[in-house]
Amino acid sequence: MSQTRQLLAKLRKEYSEQPLLESSLHTDPLRQFKLWFTEAVKAKIREPHAFCLATSEKLSGQPSARMVLMKHYDRTGFVFVSNYESRKAREISASNKVAAVFYWCDLERQVRIEGKVKKLSSGNSDKYFALRPRGSQLAALMMAQSTEIESRETLELSYQQLVERYQSRKPKRPNNWGGYLIIPERIEFWQGRRNRLHDRIVFSRNRAGRWEVQRLAP
Repeated sequence: MSQTRQLLAKLRKEYSEQPLLESSLHTDPLRQFKLWFTEAVKAKIREPHAFCLATSEKLSGQPSARMVLMKHYDRTGFVFVSNYESRKAREISASNKVAAVFYWCDLERQVRIEGKVKKLSSGNSDKYFALRPRGSQLAALMMAQSTEIESRETLELSYQQLVERYQSRKPKRPNNWGGYLIIPERIEFWQGRRNRLHDRIVFSRNRAGRWEVQRLAP
């Protein structure tokens, strides 16, 4: 066995957290998410609102993924913000289907979400921009996200120029920055169990818009 395989074998962990049973689930997956998210916050998991967002290039089908931060959630879905000229924004514009994964390692839980995404209204985007720290507001005013830059020094200089320009005035949300809402069509709750016999329960919207529940093999 190679050293790499030996190292990975030593990392194997036996899951032992509480079970996930249909009898304990909320009938609304968004409310079930709220229960799990609240427990993740109480467990003091670092950045429990961070999730992996996957989009895809329309023509080639090439997927891309990155970590983003959830800014809000309710019964309509999950909100995140972005530069509208970023790679993910361009891919969302071409295909509004996305996938997202929350992973709370210490609780041995993950939530997998699949659905469609749409832009928030400019008014709601203004509200999220106003909540950002001043430094993050200034960063949103810089060059389009994901575009090539000459060097780190170029980035720092551009930011410093913005700091000086906005010394005595409040930054306004740029038109190329705002929020997105993920409208879920499928939500899977995964709970780690012993012997890799994990609990997997998935909610899927039917044609009538109601949630149907299934248990999946681990």
